[in-house]
Amino acid sequence: MTTDRLPVWRTKKFANLTLAGVTGAGRFSGYASIFGEVDLGKDAIEPGAFSRSLSRRGASGVRMLFQHDPGEPLGAWKTIREDARGLYVEGQLSPGVARAQEVHQLMKAGALDGLSIGFQTVKAKTDGRSGVRRILEADLWEISIVTFPMLPSARVSNVKNARWFRDPETELVRRMRRATRMMKLQADKDRLHD
Repeated sequence: MTTDRLPVWRTKKFANLTLAGVTGAGRFSGYASIFGEVDLGKDAIEPGAFSRSLSRRGASGVRMLFQHDPGEPLGAWKTIREDARGLYVEGQLSPGVARAQEVHQLMKAGALDGLSIGFQTVKAKTDGRSGVRRILEADLWEISIVTFPMLPSARVSNVKNARWFRDPETELVRRMRRATRMMKLQADKDRLHD
């Protein structure tokens, strides 16, 4: 995740998404954001945050990249919409692009299972007690397939409609990240009460 500082009320931010249902043709779907879920950077996207951006850009105006690199487009987003759970997406990897073919194989093997959204914060408020920044409006400009997502739950949930079981090393990393996050939250709470 990177954050570029703009005027005080605007920042550019990368956040994570859940990827699901990778097909043999390179089509997949998932959630680019789960509303209200706090990521490791202490940000949470609120319902409706992307509505203005999506009405202006549509799915075709949001780029699909590899590791947030503008020199590595992978395909195109076919559907991007907000629903009750979060920001739902459907994408198509381009079969004639070498990197997209590699990414597709890695996704099917479970070796590459994170996704991340790139956006510019338009409107947000930070909770003084918890330090969580609530993103109220964001300008969505790209969604990337990434190795390490900020949101621990932003992982491939299935491949070719079969439940995905992670290897022990990946599960260990997930558990360690979750434990680290919980310890940090507890330390923050303890500091508030001292």
